[in-house]
Amino acid sequence: MKIIVVGAAGDIGKAVCEELGRRHDLVRVGRSCGDIRVDISDRASIDEMYALVGPVDAVVSTAGDVHFGPLEDHTDETFMLGLGQKVMGQINLVLAGFNSVGPGGSFTLTSGVLDRDPIRMGAGAATANGALGGFVVGAAIEMPRQQRINVVSPGLLEVSVPRYGKWFPGHDPVSSERVGRAYAKSVEGAITGQVIIVE
Repeated sequence: MKIIVVGAAGDIGKAVCEELGRRHDLVRVGRSCGDIRVDISDRASIDEMYALVGPVDAVVSTAGDVHFGPLEDHTDETFMLGLGQKVMGQINLVLAGFNSVGPGGSFTLTSGVLDRDPIRMGAGAATANGALGGFVVGAAIEMPRQQRINVVSPGLLEVSVPRYGKWFPGHDPVSSERVGRAYAKSVEGAITGQVIIVE
């Protein structure tokens, strides 16, 4: 398969590329590095990416920013960062990609653990994660040409612990290998409309 991986240089993106790259042709995409650059907050940038890559069998997104901070300090703008970047950025990858992904192809998005196992300062991320889960469930029954859509919801990756572990007290980190296999399940399997939890 020919697969676009958006956010390929991040910890989750690397896990995806390690797993899927063994068997498939990957187009690694990022905001600041990769085979192609894309800003998922800009629909025109997404359209340009699809035009450059051409037809594909699957799209995997592991990208999207959110704001972390105390709830009392949140504003419309801080919540909109996650809703605009992580939620609408990934949704627009789907909406813009219907004609680029072949019949029976798939979209796999990324949410995260915080809407089911919260941490302090994580309300913005939890909101974005929950929205993505709702989108995937609702969109799956309307996908054109037998296309599939899922979202992977991983816990904190082991490789991310040195940077983010102090924010996740008591959380059991998950291996990159397990996370990579969750994306393989979505891309290479037959399920659709699912939140694939890795914890």
